[in-house]
Amino acid sequence: MSVVKKYSSITNRSLQNVLAYRTSYVITFLSNFVNLLAIYFLWQGIFNGRASVGGYTWDQMRTYLLITFLANSVLSWYSETAISGKILDGSVAADLLKPIDFQSARFAETLGTSLLEGGMSTVLIGIFILFTSGVNFPHSPLVYVLFALSLLGAMLVKFGVVYLAALLCFWSTGSMGIVWARIAVTNLLSGALVPLAFFPDWLERVALLLPFQSIIHTPTVIFLEQATAWESLSLIGVQCFWGIALWIAGKCMWNWAVRQVTIHGG
Repeated sequence: MSVVKKYSSITNRSLQNVLAYRTSYVITFLSNFVNLLAIYFLWQGIFNGRASVGGYTWDQMRTYLLITFLANSVLSWYSETAISGKILDGSVAADLLKPIDFQSARFAETLGTSLLEGGMSTVLIGIFILFTSGVNFPHSPLVYVLFALSLLGAMLVKFGVVYLAALLCFWSTGSMGIVWARIAVTNLLSGALVPLAFFPDWLERVALLLPFQSIIHTPTVIFLEQATAWESLSLIGVQCFWGIALWIAGKCMWNWAVRQVTIHGG
């Protein structure tokens, strides 16, 4: 219970920090929503006069874009820069002296911001739906349960990817290049830019073998009911596998970094 209380206090503090700087946070968050609108109108132009593209109807693609926005917003830029910032400004040295696990503490902080990010994303999506039509919603309550589980799995996998990328800052004097490279690779191979079904066969097979597809592809496939209940459980199982594998990789990389690297700026 003391361990739970320790990390829950970190989660609560993270949420309070976001609320303290809410203007900056809201502006950044709304910029992501503007990006969603730009992509929405781009795809609307692509589907103009076409019944389907790559096996997706316009209604399915519209739903796909909203789910992509929700999945990406649950762990956003704010959480990523918070981790790399600790390393670059040297404040990570203070964490080494605390009786807490650095990786678990960062995940607890991510949960704090995710509560607000997920809530705001849901509200914005609701507003968006009010002014549009044709968004596909599942009729089975089981799909919503599986989708919620897949979102949790997506957040765990994305945290693992973000955490590993952030630890690279131990060997760098800046984070922008690392962050943008991570975003580019993740958005491409997760299906955030275009569905994996649009890829050439060889690239789709490669993407499905990597952890990135668990971030966007899995939740959207489940919500659009492109997978049966058993297939959805299998996909969630793959998410759990990658989440655990990336967590272990993060621990190994952290142990290596703190033994061999001098902290920049500390």
